[in-house]
Amino acid sequence: MGKKVLVVDDDADVRTFVTTVVETNGYTPIVATNGEEAMAKVRGDKPDLIILDVLMPRESGIRMYRGLKTDDALKGIPVVILSGIAKRTFLRSQAALTEFGGQAVPEPAAYLEKPAEPEELARTIKKILG
Repeated sequence: MGKKVLVVDDDADVRTFVTTVVETNGYTPIVATNGEEAMAKVRGDKPDLIILDVLMPRESGIRMYRGLKTDDALKGIPVVILSGIAKRTFLRSQAALTEFGGQAVPEPAAYLEKPAEPEELARTIKKILG
């Protein structure tokens, strides 16, 4: 069994696209439709990589990312943000949360804006997981 990649997106078409790229490149996809469901899968399935959307219902990717990076047991899992919002906007949201008493978090391992090309996504995954 290949390394596990958790795909977190509320859009079924995006989940299908990403899981296809993940499987085609020899990795095992795990799927979640929102941040709340994804955090349960992170704790249970221990993925090697997380591909995370930012704008989702029931716990956004912004909050999930912060939760991952401030949890000692989970902060080592690399995260690729795959989102329709600009990286600058995502980083600004993290900085704002830090200003409101949260701890600073590192930038994601990679940030891809939708729509991503399959080759670009595959290259990014391989670069991180080998």
